[in-house]
Amino acid sequence: MNVQLSKDHEEWLRQQVAAGRFSSFEEAIAEAINSLEGNDDDLAWAKPLVEQGLTELDRGEGLEAEEVFARVEERLRAKT
Repeated sequence: MNVQLSKDHEEWLRQQVAAGRFSSFEEAIAEAINSLEGNDDDLAWAKPLVEQGLTELDRGEGLEAEEVFARVEERLRAKT
C-alpha cells in the first residue's frame, strides 16, 4: 500500500525518526495506527468514576434509590 503524506507530516516523521523516537517511518505509522485503535472506547473517561463509585459502595457509602430520586426531584424543582 502506498500512502501520500503532506510535506508537513513527512517532515515531522523525519524529525521523529532522526530524534530516535522511531527507528523508521513504518514504525511511526504503526504507532499512529495503534493509537487510533485504542481510541475506540468513548466511555474510557467514565471508568475511573465507576471504579470510585464501586469502591464507595463497598465501604457502605451508597444511597438508597428513594434518596437519590428525592435529591434529583429537589434539584429539578429548584431550577424551575
